[in-house]
Amino acid sequence: MVAAPSLTQLALRCGLAVPFWRSGVNKWDGFLQLNDVAVLLFSSEFKLHLPGGPYDFPAPGVMAFAAGSAEILFPILLVFGLATRLAAFGLLLMTLVVQLTVPDGWPLHLTWAAMALGVMAWGPGRISLDHLIGTDKG
Repeated sequence: MVAAPSLTQLALRCGLAVPFWRSGVNKWDGFLQLNDVAVLLFSSEFKLHLPGGPYDFPAPGVMAFAAGSAEILFPILLVFGLATRLAAFGLLLMTLVVQLTVPDGWPLHLTWAAMALGVMAWGPGRISLDHLIGTDKG
């Protein structure tokens, strides 16, 4: 038995959304209120593992806010299938930054990247707001 393409696309969208959503909700204490741990992670724990590094994240408060916001917004867009390819691209970029931050996590990061690329390539499917409003017939 073969799964319907739209059901597969919905599963890809939800599968990609879940780990980012879970990470995002842990960064907030309330509406637009980052918790202290999120800022602490970006200011002292997280490092960018680039050649010649590791390096501190620039503007850790801004980075924590941006990451926390993206980890909430992009998963919501993915689950509803709205601006789906853009949301998947955003999470692909975040996956690349996560890989630079936690290089040993590459097996999981590769899975996230594959899901994001799949959503970007095949679109949101029929079970999406993008399809319903006609912005993406994928």
